[in-house]
Amino acid sequence: MDGTLAQPWGAAHRPLSTPAEIETWTRLTDGQLAMLARGGRPDAYGELVRRHQLAVYNIAYRLVGEREEALDLAQDAFVRAYAALANFDPARPFGPWINRVVTNLALNVLGRRAGAPLSLERSPAAESHAGGGALTDSAAEPERVYLAGERQALLRQAILALPPHYRAVVELRHFQDRSYDEIAAALAIPPSAVKSHLFRARRLLRQWLEDHA
Repeated sequence: MDGTLAQPWGAAHRPLSTPAEIETWTRLTDGQLAMLARGGRPDAYGELVRRHQLAVYNIAYRLVGEREEALDLAQDAFVRAYAALANFDPARPFGPWINRVVTNLALNVLGRRAGAPLSLERSPAAESHAGGGALTDSAAEPERVYLAGERQALLRQAILALPPHYRAVVELRHFQDRSYDEIAAALAIPPSAVKSHLFRARRLLRQWLEDHA
């Protein structure tokens, strides 16, 4: 991602951080920065944005597939998270928390596109589980093979070619390392549907990669 996200908190009541303060920020943990931001130091939040903005943007882009929309979603996620810092537990990692915020926003966008809600709080009725055999996480899965190799760009294209509901389970499972139960809870679908979606997504990925090899 080129440049940095706009930071409305950077123009808050205190001047922007000095170079010495910025160097201090880099030595602090995410939890310490969050506490400072909650205590009236929005520039400390700017350091959290700097650390996590690329990951947040990548999540949004993998889900919505449009760069400008992904940038808008990443910006919105950080603004919302800043407003909700009072609810953040600084003893827990900040990354998964902000990732959940942007994931929810992106899934809402996908739900609106499909004409039905799809978010961490709301989701469409579960798709009936289709046959196709048991699903296991194996070394032969194309997403794991290619994520570690030189064909990452091709894999990103393949993922973006997936239908949105398949793209969502791939994102949650293989990029955010959610368990089947966590994905089921996030999308309000049964675990059997999660496994079905993943099986079909992998099959489509394999086919797309074979066709574009």
